[in-house]
Amino acid sequence: MARATGSVLIVTEADDLHADAMAATLRKHHGVNPIRLDMRDFPRETGSFRLDRAGTARSLSNLRGLDEVASVWWRRPHQAVVPSGVRRADDDYRQAECDGFLQGLLWSIPAVWVNDPGTDRTATRKIVQLETARRAGFVIPETLVTNDPDEARSFVGSRPGPVVYKRTGTGRAEFSETRVVTPADLTRLETIRSAPTTFQDYVEADCDLRVVWIDGVEWTVRIDSQSGVGRVDSRLDTSVDFTPERLPATVSKSIATVMGALGLTFGVLDIRLGTDGEYYFLEVNPQGQFAYLEIKTGLPIFRSLAGYLVLGDASVPRA
Repeated sequence: MARATGSVLIVTEADDLHADAMAATLRKHHGVNPIRLDMRDFPRETGSFRLDRAGTARSLSNLRGLDEVASVWWRRPHQAVVPSGVRRADDDYRQAECDGFLQGLLWSIPAVWVNDPGTDRTATRKIVQLETARRAGFVIPETLVTNDPDEARSFVGSRPGPVVYKRTGTGRAEFSETRVVTPADLTRLETIRSAPTTFQDYVEADCDLRVVWIDGVEWTVRIDSQSGVGRVDSRLDTSVDFTPERLPATVSKSIATVMGALGLTFGVLDIRLGTDGEYYFLEVNPQGQFAYLEIKTGLPIFRSLAGYLVLGDASVPRA
């Protein structure tokens, strides 16, 4: 739905290259200079929310124009960075107060959100994604998510072929690749007691697909993962061929169903095309990386998202 042009707020880290590229795209194609906020600047920077008979007013000392914001890219939010004191209980109190204030200040902005923070939080949960994708008709590799070493050992032993393991959470921890379970890994399963882990059947692949989905517009890239060192995890090798691709209508319909059920306007999906011809859903990242896809293929993904943020229209003519 088209809407009037207004300010765009990007909530992210100060050194986020995706935000840099988006800011340049917004200026070039829409004449919009976005507002940027790193939530870690609070409470070093002051803020206020005021409500009276005339309405409401929001302010952060390092920003101008919060009340004119029409759309928000909830790109990489953080907790406030609160100085530590003497007592842990006092620290916890101050952290809760700062986070509650800053989140409330932002979330109360009557803007279009990419994505809505509450929806985004739920949709990042891998288990929620897998169940939603299954209901949407996607084929899912047989999966176990557990912190029970015996359960994991039994699952691996019961499968007819290789099993991979990967992290279950979505926090910004150190990069963790997907790996095939080896005999040595089976001797270290006690470590999952404090880190629930995802185990899945390994899918023999023809290729991997990464799909950037923006309000019904999909940008699909075929990654020739099997020709390099990223045969198990395509993220490990960007030297292979990346080419624009179009998905079968049935797969596109399943993606739209998944994104609608999760309440997402934007997301980056990982799909593996098996040698058996099936399209296997692996995961969706509500704020996934996509700059390298545009660099590799020339697809106008930043322009598509910028169009949605400013005009509510993600469509861009394809070459």
